[in-house]
Amino acid sequence: MPPPRAPTAQHVQLPRDDSDTWVDSAGLTDRPSPRNWQPESEPLISQPAYEASGSDSASLNSSIERLLTRTLRNSPHKSTAMERLQRSKVRYYADKLAVESEPGLTNAQLMLTNHDLKPVEPERRQWGAWNFVGFWIADSFNINTWMISSSMISGPNGISWWQSWLCVWIGYTIAGCFICSTGRIGATYHISFPVVTRASFGIWGSLWPVFNRAAMACIWYGVQSWIGGECVTLMLRSIWSSYKDLPNSMPSSSGTNTRDYLSFFLFWFCSLPAIWFPVHKIRHLFTVKAFFVPAAGLAFFIWAIVRAHGIGPIVHQGGKAHGDALGWAMVSGIMSSIANFATLIVNDPDFARFARKPKDAFWSQLFTIPIGFAVTSFIGIIVSSSSAVIFGGDPIWNPLDLLGMFLDNATHGERFGVFIIAAAFALAQLGTNIAANSVSAGTDMTALLPRYLNIRRGGYICAAVGLAMCPWNLLSTSNNFTTYLSAYSVFLSSIAGVIICDYYFVRRGYYQIRDLYSARPASPYYYSFGFSWRGYTAYICGILINIVGFVGAIGRKVPKGATYLYRLNFFCGFIVASGTYYLLCHFFPVQATSDRWLEVGDEVRNPSVAYDADEGVEIGDKVTEVSPERMKGDDDEDVEMGMKKKRFGIF
Repeated sequence: MPPPRAPTAQHVQLPRDDSDTWVDSAGLTDRPSPRNWQPESEPLISQPAYEASGSDSASLNSSIERLLTRTLRNSPHKSTAMERLQRSKVRYYADKLAVESEPGLTNAQLMLTNHDLKPVEPERRQWGAWNFVGFWIADSFNINTWMISSSMISGPNGISWWQSWLCVWIGYTIAGCFICSTGRIGATYHISFPVVTRASFGIWGSLWPVFNRAAMACIWYGVQSWIGGECVTLMLRSIWSSYKDLPNSMPSSSGTNTRDYLSFFLFWFCSLPAIWFPVHKIRHLFTVKAFFVPAAGLAFFIWAIVRAHGIGPIVHQGGKAHGDALGWAMVSGIMSSIANFATLIVNDPDFARFARKPKDAFWSQLFTIPIGFAVTSFIGIIVSSSSAVIFGGDPIWNPLDLLGMFLDNATHGERFGVFIIAAAFALAQLGTNIAANSVSAGTDMTALLPRYLNIRRGGYICAAVGLAMCPWNLLSTSNNFTTYLSAYSVFLSSIAGVIICDYYFVRRGYYQIRDLYSARPASPYYYSFGFSWRGYTAYICGILINIVGFVGAIGRKVPKGATYLYRLNFFCGFIVASGTYYLLCHFFPVQATSDRWLEVGDEVRNPSVAYDADEGVEIGDKVTEVSPERMKGDDDEDVEMGMKKKRFGIF
């Protein structure tokens, strides 16, 4: 068959359908199309045609399209032809919206990987130990941490300041151990939380834990943004005192007012540019925050002590809880500190994967987390306790409420001081929202729809959800806030239990990275139709142990034992989920495990995950696609390492 002639105004190629025909716009008759014709990748008129005529390409294409549309409207074949044209346009815009991905991927793989999901290349591994130190120092100085510690001393069962601080040390030390456990996975293999979950929940089964985490991050983004809006209110009140009495146009049933919602929106809107930057570059934001915010917190600490006429009256205040009530109040304080880290425990691989070496993300996090958060909590506890001395009555557990009281009848210098401290708290909320919520939600949404979403787009979706929710209802009282934190950790503790048990006790540190991006049934992480029944069984068991207590926490009457058990919700969920998973894997073994500790993440450079039918290395009873060139050592001295790569499918 001769090659097709160049399209003109009398003969225009239309998209091909399953009948493998094309349409002549002059005669509107179907005839077989050339086999090598690919209309989806060609314009309506060829490049030589418009160059020869001297016409503009876009203008000529538009003219041809209008002519074609008018002709088709009067044609008996118009339905089929117009449908083809519309399908071509839809595909064109869909391709425009698609994000960057590796060429040669199948449709299934396009649902599993993109640039933000693949292992981090060496050139993007820019986080050193001091970057993690700065990250956690910056993250510790936020209002959420302040409120958790200070809320322990408020209410009818409030404890003393030193008992509250002891709870903080214990809780954040335990949380630091959990953080390092999950962070090591990301720092070793340079993969994010959504990819990590594929090993234990299955290639497709991982989507539910990822969705669960993304939904929680969106809710938490709204909470942190609302708190940031309160900082904006203080900043504006410091400049214009009349802002406090801004007329309200919102109904009382809304739960808020015009002033507070306006401040919330301003903080939300000003946070949007920070979502734009890639993860490996936002470490500079945390470096700035690590210097500015602690200095402002220390100034607030000194100011409160001066107004209370020294620290003596503060530290001599006793707690209200005694006996069993005291013990359970301290347990609740410890669990609230751990619950504050529930989201970061599961998603720490999202940041740790950018570490230069695994140890950069280990010691720096293990020590900085308890120390940094204990110092912040101490400031919050003392400042909150000082409010009872300064103003009388119960301690004010929200530092922004206390700053607002400082503004009443304040001098110009005091107004400036409130403005600086409020601005520092706003920066703290911005950094926390980016680190714990927008990046986490963006990474998770990338895994949910990798063909069209990346971290940046997912972050903006997270921000939109945070704007649409009603976060002020969660912060109405300290009891509501603590209840939400506890409920939040019920689900994430089970996920953490399955992931940590799978990596450390079942697989002993061994992952086959390429198979984590494979949708082939032969993949060791494909399980049954992409779902791991072991992982889901353990996950559900971890939730069930806490479900009765959760019902009691929201106001229903339940047995007293369930209430006590629920106060240990994170430990219960984690222990039950991890124990169940280990037993199931013991009696029903999984593939791709090692009989000794074997972390091979150092061999991950920039692996290709596209299928290649000519590649394959037999490992036990399965075949893993491995490039033969990547199994070879770089020189003669690397022969032994090359054999190790061949044996375990490293590439």
